[in-house]
Amino acid sequence: MKNDMSRRFHTRVITNIIFSTIFACLVDLFLVTNLSMLGEYAVKQGREGSLEAVFYHPDSIIVLLYVLAGIATFSITFLLLQRSSMNYITSLSNAIRNISEGDLNTTVEVVGDDEFAAMAANLNKMVEDIRRLMEKERESERTKNELITNVAHDLRTPLTSIIGYLELLSGPTELPRELEKKYMDITYTKAKRLEKLIEDLFGFTKLNYGKVSMKIGKVDIVKLLSQLLEEFYPNFMDKNLAYELQSNVPAKIINADGNLLARLFDNLINNAIKYGAEGKRIVVKIHATDTIVTISVTNFGYVIPKDELPLIFDKFYRVEQSRSTNTGGTGLGLAIARNIVDMHGGIIGVTSDLNGTVFTVRLQVDFDINKENFGKLGE
Repeated sequence: MKNDMSRRFHTRVITNIIFSTIFACLVDLFLVTNLSMLGEYAVKQGREGSLEAVFYHPDSIIVLLYVLAGIATFSITFLLLQRSSMNYITSLSNAIRNISEGDLNTTVEVVGDDEFAAMAANLNKMVEDIRRLMEKERESERTKNELITNVAHDLRTPLTSIIGYLELLSGPTELPRELEKKYMDITYTKAKRLEKLIEDLFGFTKLNYGKVSMKIGKVDIVKLLSQLLEEFYPNFMDKNLAYELQSNVPAKIINADGNLLARLFDNLINNAIKYGAEGKRIVVKIHATDTIVTISVTNFGYVIPKDELPLIFDKFYRVEQSRSTNTGGTGLGLAIARNIVDMHGGIIGVTSDLNGTVFTVRLQVDFDINKENFGKLGE
């Protein structure tokens, strides 16, 4: 491709040179012919001393003038033919100068298909790449600042409570046994929340920056979800929630990292319990085919506004901040869930209306970590 563009450019230059040479020769021929005729006419009229008569028998100076006229004609013609290319080069030069001065909104119109057009296209691509890289750097800086701010806030709240209650318990004033137990229970609960915050933070950081190595093996997804629901039994009882597992198959073996899938659905079920307590019921459905298994976790509590659905999997995003703070959400659970699904080449989505809030996960049955799986899931 590069050789073709170079060949086209050289061909155009050579063509312009040939055309300019022919035009210069024609102009010189015109001058020689007409001036000689003019000189001959002057001599016949007996005006040998006139200026016109000089051209009848040209000497070396006249020949030199003819040569200079030819060179001038050639140069002017060639410059006119190359003017568009020279203007294009000037545009490229100005664009490069603007970019070097920091103006990344500079673009050059791609005209033609020669080396200059390729240079313009590459320059535009370079500017776009630099702009994208700078935006990525700014986003990274913003995310880092957001991470620090949210972590500081989330860690400080339970830590302040723990310190306050411990000060009361260790103070000089003797407290009734019942009050001591109450304070100890609160302190323990806050400490567990702090542990969960730190666990989610480390988990998200490792998943988000590729620090977790997947261990793919055979996993019975029906058995895994059944066990998880049994483990959540005390939480269901505490929130007065009923739960139901529905599956179109008694068992389904898929290729996946069992520990990561356990964490994925642990987060989804935990999220359903936190925000679905008003609905009194949690439904987990499994629909398996030969190639794809679809798992949905449905709660019938708080309806997520439509404008917030696209943001639900963003890190530190919380639906209705005050409710999330009261329920102890870290804002990382769903972001972790999305990362785990992405690692498995799957798809996760959410819908929410009066019929329930449904988190749906689609996974490849024969997942291969070394192959692209999104295309198959999208079919």
